[in-house]
Amino acid sequence: MKYFEVEFTLTPCSQVAQDLLSALAGEAGFETFEETATGLMGYVQQALFDESALQQTIASFPLDDTHIEYNVREAEDRDWNEQWEQKGFEPIIIKSDKREVISDKRKVISDKREVIIHDGRHLPELITDHSSLITSIEIDAHLAFGTGTHETTQMICEALLERNMKNRWVLDCGCGTGILGICALKLGAEKCLAYDIDEWSVENTRHNAVINQVDDRLTVLHGDASVLDTVKDSYDVLLANINRNILLQDMERITNMMIPQGILIISGFYEEDCELLIQKAKSCGLSLVQSKEKGEWRCLIFVDSLF
Repeated sequence: MKYFEVEFTLTPCSQVAQDLLSALAGEAGFETFEETATGLMGYVQQALFDESALQQTIASFPLDDTHIEYNVREAEDRDWNEQWEQKGFEPIIIKSDKREVISDKRKVISDKREVIIHDGRHLPELITDHSSLITSIEIDAHLAFGTGTHETTQMICEALLERNMKNRWVLDCGCGTGILGICALKLGAEKCLAYDIDEWSVENTRHNAVINQVDDRLTVLHGDASVLDTVKDSYDVLLANINRNILLQDMERITNMMIPQGILIISGFYEEDCELLIQKAKSCGLSLVQSKEKGEWRCLIFVDSLF
């Protein structure tokens, strides 16, 4: 995958200006930023870079006394997850706030459900609480997004924990490392179709499916949402952890794959993006049933409004 490296110079350079710019530039397709002494270094996929949106963001920047200049160049082709591959990451535990109550004749069992995400090297300590239902997921990240450390990934995993995934068919849009589809499968889903525009992510998802022993139930396609035009199946649970603009662009195509009474779980955006996404989902026949937040990030959950 080819990236542009965009160097932003802010005058004056303040933490507030850096935070605002990194939040607003997401509308132009930017995925990540690094702070510099004079501003920010931003990274955006070449295919997703919307320079007109970036220029509009700068022209309407809310800090009137801040001057912004930028320089675009092709980024060095390097491993974006080099830190994870060399050092790995500490295990991440995701817990469901919701209890699944199971009736067993004269008694009621309330089970606490957890997902533990690890890199295979930093193994989680053995948990001896037998009242817990623990799902272990190993992620080996190579040039793909989705180790479980990001708030958006955690919120979607949490939403999956809160639902009965048994025998569900899942669609994972923009799968990255495959973590969301793998999580759904290990929580009981029957099958998952995943796709990503990045060929590295497609291969990484296949690799992680093998590690987690779900490769017989997970199929990965290379491409954007247009690959769904050739898919004849329909799905119970649709997952998309991608930026606002892509969600708005692809939501109709994605939701066309949903069965009646299906669920759409989306993340990858901020509070100010929610209303636009809610209205778009409404136009696709969906109703908002739940929202989540972690830090500045948001997650929205919709169901078919006819049911």
